[in-house]
Amino acid sequence: MPGGGRCPDCGSTELVEDSHYSQSQLVCSDCGCVVTEGVLTTTFSDEGNLREVTYSRSTGENEQVSRSQQRGLCRVRDLCRVLQLPPTFEDTAIAYYQKAYRHSGIRAARLQKKEVLVGCCVLITCRQHNWPLTMGTICTLLYADLDVFSGTYMQIVKLLGLDVPSLCLADLVKTYCSSFKLFQASPSVPAKYVEDKDKMVSRTLQLVELANETWLVTGRHPLPVITAATFLAWQSLQPSARLTCSLARFCKLANVDLPYPAASRLQELLAVLLRMAEQLAWLQVLELDQRSVVKHIGDVLQHRHMLVRMAFRDGAAEVETQEKELQGQGQGQEQGPGEEEVGNNLFRGKRPASPALLLPPCMLKPPKRARPTLPVSTVTGDENISDSEIEQYLRTPQEVRDFQRAQAASQAASGVPNPP
Repeated sequence: MPGGGRCPDCGSTELVEDSHYSQSQLVCSDCGCVVTEGVLTTTFSDEGNLREVTYSRSTGENEQVSRSQQRGLCRVRDLCRVLQLPPTFEDTAIAYYQKAYRHSGIRAARLQKKEVLVGCCVLITCRQHNWPLTMGTICTLLYADLDVFSGTYMQIVKLLGLDVPSLCLADLVKTYCSSFKLFQASPSVPAKYVEDKDKMVSRTLQLVELANETWLVTGRHPLPVITAATFLAWQSLQPSARLTCSLARFCKLANVDLPYPAASRLQELLAVLLRMAEQLAWLQVLELDQRSVVKHIGDVLQHRHMLVRMAFRDGAAEVETQEKELQGQGQGQEQGPGEEEVGNNLFRGKRPASPALLLPPCMLKPPKRARPTLPVSTVTGDENISDSEIEQYLRTPQEVRDFQRAQAASQAASGVPNPP
């Protein structure tokens, strides 16, 4: 042996390396004695003297992969295969997971956060490759809490310094609508509820774009808005047979979950459509409401760019400009009795109805804030005065002398008799 070891039984120096089931051993070639078994490394100083080295003190410690990390890597691969992602996506997600796991804050995190880390790496990879995947989908697959997932996602993006583009709304609409079970007849879906996929996706895209133009998507989770838009698109394609179907039943038929705010997004979208439909000349003779406007969604979407400008422009500024012009004309020239009466009627009359302002819903209807209750002070005047409060009323010595001098002068003046 190059290290100069000897057999403990016979004292021979003829030691050879022998691999037994991929485990390196040192065996004496003269007597067959196993000198060392399972030496992990060959660079530690004590190994030259045939001393066994613990794994924590060996050079292989730096290459250690913990059980938690191994389980996380397996879950990353499994999640990529469940989502049917390309192999390049899987390699990128694994690289992100290994890079994030090197940070001490991630290694010492709780098990729940490590489970969420798997989905975060996959979601970051999909976002960077413009693959339509939502945070809610991964949370459903991992049975993870959405708040914990979103917090971990932001932490990993900041920790690794990644540039993650925003999700393309059009791709998300196409992917989400493809999961609806309404495109072929089945025992659970009646024939009148089956719809063509291309028509439904096309109209849903138009409604989502309209919602985006009217501030209904900004700062909000996209799935409730897409669910409401899909429901309206599905109803408007055959309104006579589908107006009686509710949003909850629609989601049950489509075999998708009903997001909690979807009902509120539906009411907001119907209000926008109703406001736009009132601008169409052939619909002004009808008494439209949020139920009947669904029948005319096709006409509204066909002229949506013009109707948005007509229904949501700032008309208050135009009215103020007209009033200023009328006031300037009234001050610059004298009016006759008839003209003065007409001018007074213009100013006394009601303002014309101005179009609604195009603002986000959070600004149109700001949330109510609880007003703090002021403490009720019950001061009767009989309370004890503390020493610290008495000291506040004490004057300086100079002020005391000035006060005494003024008091003496006042008394002297009052004692002098008045002249006769």
